[in-house]
Amino acid sequence: MENTIRVERAKKKITQAELADKVQVSRQTIHAIETGKFVPSTVLALKIANFFNVKLEELFKLEDTDLH
Repeated sequence: MENTIRVERAKKKITQAELADKVQVSRQTIHAIETGKFVPSTVLALKIANFFNVKLEELFKLEDTDLH
């Protein structure tokens, strides 16, 4: 699954640590999500989308390999 969290963070000019604090996870978790090493829970994905005020589908997108 790909995501645009890094882009959204850049728009708001916040660090991974600041986002992590807002959604109550570690900075390492945000890093792992951004790099595709960790797929967040539905609740965490919704918290992140809500923080950025974007639809979940705008923030996270399935890759072709996820569809098979």
